[in-house]
Amino acid sequence: MSDDLSAKNAVRRELLDARSLLSPEDVQQAAAVLARQALDLPELTEAHIVAAYVSVGREPGTRTLLDALHTRGVRVLLPVLRADNDLDWGVYRGPEHLVRAGRGLLEPDGERLGVDAVVEADAVLLPGLAVDGRGMRLGRGGGSYDRVLARLAAAGADPALVVLLYANEVVARVPEEPHDHPVHAVITPTAVRRFTG
Repeated sequence: MSDDLSAKNAVRRELLDARSLLSPEDVQQAAAVLARQALDLPELTEAHIVAAYVSVGREPGTRTLLDALHTRGVRVLLPVLRADNDLDWGVYRGPEHLVRAGRGLLEPDGERLGVDAVVEADAVLLPGLAVDGRGMRLGRGGGSYDRVLARLAAAGADPALVVLLYANEVVARVPEEPHDHPVHAVITPTAVRRFTG
């Protein structure tokens, strides 16, 4: 195991341990504030297509935001985890059209649009555990979103890359590897921070 990977795994454990201390009320309150912050972000207010995800467990909540975007008429794409850990995409049609999937995830029912559907997005909400002062994101380590980011780059697509986090998850520096990509903005319940390349 490389030193970078070991360092990433240590930071992941620490951040997941901190999340495990959050109460359901903490998570719900943060989700409401995150949705309000996100809905004011020009990158999302001007978007016609947003690729997002359904939060689970103690992840910063996305469900209120998904419903608000859907109500605004935004085409919201949600990931569908494939057996090879890559992501297919489907359209969000409301909470009643979410189905349980592997690893405790919720996915959209209905038509699958293919792995390249994400390149049409004006904004991509990425799950994460931390973002640092340079905009480098630390994910969970499965590589699914690394593939998404590589696919966007290969297609010449340049959507706004946005991460929703808790305030303590914006850190001084996260360990990085050559394939890691910076994000454009991070939203926490207390602030929005943008990054320039």
